[in-house]
Amino acid sequence: MKKIIAAAVPLLVLIATAWMLYSYEKSKQAAWNRIKNPETVRMLKHFVAVKKAQAYASTNILPSEIRATFKYAERGDWLALSNSVQNVQEQSRYWYSLHNGYQARRSAIENLKRAFQEKFMYYKPPFRLQGTPGETVMEVYGAFDGFMTGDEKYAAKFGREVIDSITTGSIYFGGTDPGRFIVTAMQKSQVNGDPFFTLTQNALADGSYLDYLRSMYESKIYIPTDQDVQNAFNIGETFTRTNQSPNFQWMIEGLLLKTIFQNNSNREFFVEDSVPLDWMYPYLEPHGLIMRLNRQPLSELSGEIVRRDHDYWTKTVTPMIGDWLKPDTTVKEVAAFAEKVFARHDFSGFAGDPQFVQNDYSCKIFSKERCSIAGLYGWRAQHATDAAEKKRMNAEADFAFRQAFALCPHSPEVVFRYANLLMSESRISDALLMAETAAKMPEMKGSDGEQIRALPGRLRQVLQQTHGAK
Repeated sequence: MKKIIAAAVPLLVLIATAWMLYSYEKSKQAAWNRIKNPETVRMLKHFVAVKKAQAYASTNILPSEIRATFKYAERGDWLALSNSVQNVQEQSRYWYSLHNGYQARRSAIENLKRAFQEKFMYYKPPFRLQGTPGETVMEVYGAFDGFMTGDEKYAAKFGREVIDSITTGSIYFGGTDPGRFIVTAMQKSQVNGDPFFTLTQNALADGSYLDYLRSMYESKIYIPTDQDVQNAFNIGETFTRTNQSPNFQWMIEGLLLKTIFQNNSNREFFVEDSVPLDWMYPYLEPHGLIMRLNRQPLSELSGEIVRRDHDYWTKTVTPMIGDWLKPDTTVKEVAAFAEKVFARHDFSGFAGDPQFVQNDYSCKIFSKERCSIAGLYGWRAQHATDAAEKKRMNAEADFAFRQAFALCPHSPEVVFRYANLLMSESRISDALLMAETAAKMPEMKGSDGEQIRALPGRLRQVLQQTHGAK
């Protein structure tokens, strides 16, 4: 017996030591230990408590998956929270993935379209994942993702600046994950619409999400009814029979966003862009990181609006990437910066923040916002009837796209939208240089970068054809 005990003691010590090391490593990964700002920790803990109370108050029987997710969130266990949310997502065809772009959303909208054709109103996920419980989990996960995957300094900066730019009592549409979830977590009370009402245009065709909005806001602002959704599907179905619709989902959600806009005429609107919606462009103007949706169309973007936007973004990007990017900075210079800093990680002479450029989430947030505003200028240039106005808007679009590319040179949206602008001005060589630079980024390896890697070849063919024509 003594020999057995003697032999077992080292093993037990080894097991105990391994468990202690495991617990130590796990504690280092906990959100409450990784996040440095105590105010951010307090904010997230309060947000989890509010969302948990909201979920529990919405039903007599809360699904076990939802309960488990809140348990992990309360502990700040980011790994377990992520795994739990993934488990919930896998249980519903309709639950779109926060990590995989819009692929699952595209699949879900096809379900919607088929449901319409089969004379149903719209597809809903299983009852246990509908409405408030599922949406609260999404919001908690999205908030943690912003501060754990993203850099907490820049996540907080993003949320703070968006919130401070929106007037009290307004309606705000957060189109991207950060634009929705970080703002939702950081504002005083999303549930009470304080200081403004936060919605996302990306889920307006989702019956579960509309139920969620009604539970919070129905007595305060107009939320689309089932009949509004039916009308939007009727219009979308009619249109797709006679036209090649670019995206059925965007059309439906755009129509429902317009319904909200028209039926809340006493409120101001602000939009953090997800995908371009053509009907909005005449009403939009740059507004800090986001855009204001005016009640009446603007005949033009005034010099004051453009100057304010130009100055705001120059001030914003300088601490991130340095102050070298000017209106006359060439595409060649921007490409050289991107290759040196983002591809080779060479920070010699770099006057920006290495912490920013090395966090993909943060780069994408700010690049996306600048790209959206660049797209607005591009739309204005495309629809200008005056040559001087067209030139003015093209110049602002070009400058904004260069800033967006310098902030995140591996963003497919920036690369393709900027390439389109350059091609429209017959600047094929600049478009090729920009595409070649993007293709060199480490993030472009593998299947995710196939389209970007193929772009330079297509542009070379266009360049050869152009030279051959001459």
